[in-house]
Amino acid sequence: MTFVQALGGRRRGDGLAGTARMLRRAVLKMRVSLAAGLDGASPTAAAFVLTLVLSAYFVLLPGVDVAVSGLFHDPALGFVATTDPLLKALRKSSTWVMGLMLLGLVVVAIRGWWTGWREARKALFLISGLALASGLVVNGLFKSLWGRARPIQIEAFGGEAQFTSAWMITDQCASNCSFVSGEASSAAWIAAVAVVMTPQTWRPVLIPVAFAYAAALSFNRLLFGGHFLSDIVLSWAITALVLCLLHRLMLHCPVAARRARRRRRVRSGPMPAMA
Repeated sequence: MTFVQALGGRRRGDGLAGTARMLRRAVLKMRVSLAAGLDGASPTAAAFVLTLVLSAYFVLLPGVDVAVSGLFHDPALGFVATTDPLLKALRKSSTWVMGLMLLGLVVVAIRGWWTGWREARKALFLISGLALASGLVVNGLFKSLWGRARPIQIEAFGGEAQFTSAWMITDQCASNCSFVSGEASSAAWIAAVAVVMTPQTWRPVLIPVAFAYAAALSFNRLLFGGHFLSDIVLSWAITALVLCLLHRLMLHCPVAARRARRRRRVRSGPMPAMA
């Protein structure tokens, strides 16, 4: 064998070894991602199961929606809460609260270029979550395509549309329909911001306040006849599921992959020197 042949064979061997190492790394990353996403004890799995259970409840018992909305409807006056100035002010306040939160997250994300990426990654996750969960999934998909009439639009409460249960695709509403609640999704996002971004010392105070405010915003729509109970509850569940999945992809999986690589390097020990 000539020197050139030997050299060429060695290069081919090095290339194959390098390819094998790249494939092993890719398989390891895939295993870590799958394990992170399919962990039965993860928040993602819990949110998925909760969405299924709530969906089954409202599909099997559709009368619950009409009965609950009926508690806030007067046959002579309609949904009287729509004229309450305090409830109207509560609804308007969400625009300012969300705007200030979003502005703050943008500032944190930009500041990450100088102060480190840990908080910036959280901010980018929440901004992406608002766009994906409330924007694309809830408003872009469900509210545009499902066609469910709002309580104030159905015959039982003085309207002309027919009542349809949760998850039933229908033509009783042309646009900006009832299933699921966009404002409840935004309220759930406000609660998520509090959970993710609140400093440890303020968590016992701010997180309960944020959840109480988000719940008030959500169920305010029930009092107004704008949404059924299932619209609100399932909106929270779907938003939580989307946020949990996005958290896995943007925050959890990269960290898990780095830890797995470090453990693998420790187990394998130092690389042998080339002859």
